[in-house]
Amino acid sequence: MIAALPGPERAGVARLAFERSGPRTVVRTALAHSPLRLLTPRNHGHAAWAYTSSFGGGLVDGDHLRLEVDVADGASALLATQGSNRVYRSPNGCRSDLVARVGRDALLAWVPDPTVCFTDARYSQTLDVTLSPGASLVLADVVTAGRSARGERWAFLHYASRLRVAREGRALVDERWVLDPAHGALPERLGRFDALASVLLVGPALKDAREALAARVAGLPVKPRAREVISASPLGEDGLLLRVAAVSLETLLATTRDWLSFLPGLLGDDPWARRV
Repeated sequence: MIAALPGPERAGVARLAFERSGPRTVVRTALAHSPLRLLTPRNHGHAAWAYTSSFGGGLVDGDHLRLEVDVADGASALLATQGSNRVYRSPNGCRSDLVARVGRDALLAWVPDPTVCFTDARYSQTLDVTLSPGASLVLADVVTAGRSARGERWAFLHYASRLRVAREGRALVDERWVLDPAHGALPERLGRFDALASVLLVGPALKDAREALAARVAGLPVKPRAREVISASPLGEDGLLLRVAAVSLETLLATTRDWLSFLPGLLGDDPWARRV
């Protein structure tokens, strides 16, 4: 059920289902209602790919998008976006929800482009993923200062992100963070940093990548006026949560793409090769 927002509203619901077919994963269901769109391009790997986009090039006041994803047992899926998630002026607010279920020994990689909130935007999102035994998850979440070149640096009204990942009823991650000028002017609070990211790796398919990244980040020195600040938080023996704050989106994306350099090998094809 989609809750109503005050003022004009565009509610878009999309459903994606992936299943194993022989050695490959295929898209079983791809259904979207405006303003959401789904694209399911072919690739050379064993995983299936899907990209989301919205009519109009971004979210406007009252938009509420919900994406429901099912990855069947043994399947592998990449879910990304066709471009940045632009959030326009929205005094009443807009939101986006992802609800995903990942089957036994399956893999989901959710690697969208950055969220860019314009002046006077109000935006909230939820990322809710349920993992079956043996399931693995790659999840990236990036937010930028906005259109800094136009003087709109951290000029939005509200940004909130809720992340919850659970396996067999036990929460591995359950957090919510908020950027709101009501708590203090954002440009002053965020200082020189123009982009923030979280990268989450969970599950047995990512064991080697987690161990390598944890070792790399643990050895990084903390330098004054660094172009980026990085942290890593182990989640028991099954997960790793990486965070980075960077002085520019370009610096941040270079770092997160480096962290995810294992992904083409895991999928059998490179999702970024066509976008360079």
